Amino acid sequence: MSAQPAEKFETVTAAGRGWERINRIAPTMAATMGRYLEQVATFLAPRSVEVADISLRQFAGWLLESTEARNVAAISRADLEDYKRWLAAQPGTTGKPLAANTRRQRLHTLRMFFDRLIEWDWTDAPARNPVIGGDIPASPDPLPKFLDDTAAAKFMATAREVDDPRDRVVCELLARTGLRASELCDLAADAVVLIGENHWLRVPLGKLRNDRYVPLHPDLTSALARWTADNIDRIRRHRRLIADHRGPLDRHAVGRIVARVGRRAGIDVHPHQLRHTLATQAINRGMRLEAIAALLGHRSMHMTLTYARIADRVVADQYAAISSRIDALYNQPPELPADYETTGMARLRRDAHARMLGNGLCTRPAQLDCRMETICETCSYFQTTIEFRPTLIRQRDHAREHGQTDRAALYDKLVTRVDKDAS
Repeated sequence: MSAQPAEKFETVTAAGRGWERINRIAPTMAATMGRYLEQVATFLAPRSVEVADISLRQFAGWLLESTEARNVAAISRADLEDYKRWLAAQPGTTGKPLAANTRRQRLHTLRMFFDRLIEWDWTDAPARNPVIGGDIPASPDPLPKFLDDTAAAKFMATAREVDDPRDRVVCELLARTGLRASELCDLAADAVVLIGENHWLRVPLGKLRNDRYVPLHPDLTSALARWTADNIDRIRRHRRLIADHRGPLDRHAVGRIVARVGRRAGIDVHPHQLRHTLATQAINRGMRLEAIAALLGHRSMHMTLTYARIADRVVADQYAAISSRIDALYNQPPELPADYETTGMARLRRDAHARMLGNGLCTRPAQLDCRMETICETCSYFQTTIEFRPTLIRQRDHAREHGQTDRAALYDKLVTRVDKDAS
């Protein structure tokens, strides 16, 4: 197959900058890379094509400086090994060596480049892929960084107080919907739709090439209605929901808005962190993983399960269950007073949490919350019958005496159920 002319390459690359010298010195290599970028643009997202452009441009520039290769077919394994060492020593934006994630991305892009050229049987393709799996740094599996409830509340309170309405609506959208920054920028002018009695946000094709509908909180619906009314002409002109006299947003502007509001709130935060925060808030409050996956637009449950690792309730409950036993290993038992036999039970009842069990009292201090309140009674495997009715009545009355309305309501239901079963 013959490569396209180098002149064509100048007009199709995402950035054009830096390719002139490559075109001049190694036109065959430039033409092959340009043709490749044209091909992947037919099935990759624009951001992925941009990343490929940057990676290939950097690699080609290094080849011209450090090797004799002037076409892709001449690139050897030895060239790639030298490039790996050079790449590892390059400074990043902070002045430190490039992060492993950046190096992984660059090398993975090159490996796919060579794989496709070989598979497509292009003339300017190497005999074998010079990038092997072992060249690519292992991918870490860190937990997402998110704001705790206090920081999230502080961020949102600060966002609502800023003067710029664009900043307010951007922060509200990110925090309430879990949108990626690029998805927010691409929201169409008519993205808010009414389905039944509720408003939804149509999220466009994004990182994973899938679109979805996200339910809108009533406060956010009102905020978007005000925003649209104030900027309707600009929204129609730019065909973007978030557009004002400054024009539509890009993801860099979104990052600056969030960082600016975060600084005012005294919090270091970026847009994707708000996405992680919403997911963590949802899973901590019992939202099902399938629903979170649909909300965030995850293509596989594997992506959503990352958040389950943050809030593993089984681990938390099991840890709470054994904590008191572990404490007994570390703490000396208190000396019993002389009048313990007559006052011990009274003290136990006074100091313990007001939680009556079937065979005693919970001795957890009243100041500590417990995630296991009536855990057995709310379990799907729990069963009770009419002979336990007197105990259920006592537990309900005990809950009422201590102002535990939820527990009282639960035992009311159980009493009603056993009465119905017995009739």
